[in-house]
Amino acid sequence: MFLTKINAGAKRLIKNKDGASAIEYVIIAAMVAIVAAAFIEPIGDAVKAKFDLITEKLDGTKPT
Repeated sequence: MFLTKINAGAKRLIKNKDGASAIEYVIIAAMVAIVAAAFIEPIGDAVKAKFDLITEKLDGTKPT
């Protein structure tokens, strides 16, 4: 039943010109998300490395 509603909604979107625009926006958003995901991991690794370095440097100091 749920899949039938999804299928009917998808068919309406495909037939409707506004639906075509919506699909284009979804595709663009998906591509942006993929590119963002590709860059998040290396940036996250660099940030973690900096925090690890800071933690390592601070471990030898005494709080004042």
